[in-house]
Formats: sequence, C-alpha cells, structure tokens
Amino acid sequence: MRTNTKKNFDSNLKFVYSDNNSLSVIFPDNDLLMGVVGEFNKNLKELEKLTNVSLYSRGNSILIKSSTNKNELVKNAIQFLTNQFVNNGSIESKDILSSIDKFMIDEKVKKQNITDIIKTPKKSIIPRSEKQKEYVRALRQSDIVISAGPAGTGKTFLAVAIGLTMLLEKKIERIILSRPAVEAGERLGFLPGDMKEKVDPYLRPLYDSLYDLFHFEKIQRMIEIGDIEIAPLAFMRGRTLKNSFAILDEAQNATDTQIKMFLTRIGENSKIVVNGDPSQIDLPNKNMSGLDRSKKLLSHLSEISVVDFDHSDVVRHPLVSKIVKAYSNQND
Repeated sequence: MRTNTKKNFDSNLKFVYSDNNSLSVIFPDNDLLMGVVGEFNKNLKELEKLTNVSLYSRGNSILIKSSTNKNELVKNAIQFLTNQFVNNGSIESKDILSSIDKFMIDEKVKKQNITDIIKTPKKSIIPRSEKQKEYVRALRQSDIVISAGPAGTGKTFLAVAIGLTMLLEKKIERIILSRPAVEAGERLGFLPGDMKEKVDPYLRPLYDSLYDLFHFEKIQRMIEIGDIEIAPLAFMRGRTLKNSFAILDEAQNATDTQIKMFLTRIGENSKIVVNGDPSQIDLPNKNMSGLDRSKKLLSHLSEISVVDFDHSDVVRHPLVSKIVKAYSNQND
C-alpha cells in the first residue's frame, strides 16, 4: 500500500519485552504502522505464514507471541520492513521474504560450515538444503557439474555466484553464460535489431542473477570488456574454453548433440556447469532433450558431478514448492 512518501517518518521503533514470551513493537507514528502492516494487514499475515508466529496489530504497536528466538527474528524483520517503507514508501512481497531471509541466514551462518558460504560483493549466500550444499561443493571441486530439478532450486543462481567469486579472485579469466534460444529455433537472423538485441530476451534470467550479486555498473563493464560473456548455445560451436567458468542454463531445451558439443568445449583450468528442469522441455519433441541422457552417460566419471534437486529444495516463495510438488504428483 502506498502512502505519501513526502512525509518524514521516524523509523526508530520501541521494543517492550514481557514475561509471557511476548514482545511489543511500538511505532512512533500510526501512518508508519499502517504502511508496514499493509492494507487489511496483508504484510502482517504474510509475515505470520513465513515465520509461523502469531502477530497482532493493536493501537500503535505489533504484538509478537512466540519463543525468544523467533520473537527476535520477527522483531528484526519488522525493523527491516519499517526501514524499507521509510526509504521507498512501499513494501512489496519480495521485501517480506527478504526481511526473513536476511536474519535467518545470519543465524544459519553461525552454524554453517564456512566452506559452504559464497561471499559475493553484495551479499553472503549459504545453501538452504543438503542438496544445495552438495551442489555448491560440486561446483567448487568438479570439472563438470550436471544438475537437474524444478525452478527455484537455485541451480543457476548458485552457479553464477560461484563463477563470479572465482572471477573476482582471479582464479579464472572469464565467465561464459549460455542457454538455447529454443523459441527462435536457434535461427536468430530474422529477429529485429543487432545480435545483442536479438539474444538478450532469452538470456535475461542470467543477467538478473548477475545484477543480484554485484553492482550493475561493474557487471556492465565486465560484459563490455569480455570478462563476462553471455551468448546463445549455438555460438559455442567450434570453441575451446580456457580459464573459464561456463554455464549452460535451460539445458532441458538442448539436444543430445548440443549438450555433447557444449561439454567438449572444456579447456585448461575451466569448469562447465549444465543446468535444466526436465519438467519444462520446450522442444517440439520432448525426447530430443539431451539432459537426462548426459546424466546417465557421464555420472560414472569421477571428474563429473551429477546433482538432482526436487521440490523440497525450492527456495522461492513457499507456494512455489507446493506447486512443483502438485504437478510432479500429477505426472507420476
């Protein structure tokens, strides 16, 4: 809910602790409270769902009733959302998720194996499931990683994060991000614009991951000088990738021949990652997809890691996991 952003709010909240495991968050301004809880308390309800904590809006305060640890988690989340509203004049669903993620990650980092944490310039990222831990370790240790699983499991994001840290640490010279332009049939000539304008729509998710991990201007500069290359799969033919971290995204839409071509591009001091979701094949004939075949053929090689994700590894909105599971059960 938007309000008048010209009003100068005081974002300093008061916290009052009670003996019965409850905590009151007192707002200095009722308009600020209304902005944080949202229209019909929708933000508060979303926060309740995500944390499984009972929240009550009373007068100029929010009452939190749970364990001491969860009270602190929600308190910090409310302060985060308050600052968000003061700075931007609104709160979006992604901000509510971020308010919880930020402080849950802070807690998990204390218990997490330090080798699992990915530190990028904008944020520290830790795996949220055992399968993600396995994936991150494979990305660091194996020459080639092939992963498959539903959307939202972090396949591309974690791979881009590892690649970016290796680039910034000068362990490699460039990152190469690729995906098959299936909708254009890999025949891009008839599309309007120059080559960048032709292929950018198909590669937008890769850009989004980069911008989420590093500053926009610096990513743009890396792309301009060639430290980061983003190109359709068809452009990989005939190349040898040295000192590189290459990621093939949406590999379920690559044929057996195309995946073989991409994997055999590997050169000295390079890593190759192949990611895909077998449930989202857009090829005219689903049997043309080479992702499952590559897993079966290559899983026995010690230099290659194969990681399979499922709905329990989804890290987007909690509803995404339920949707993925429902469709998976139907297909079974």
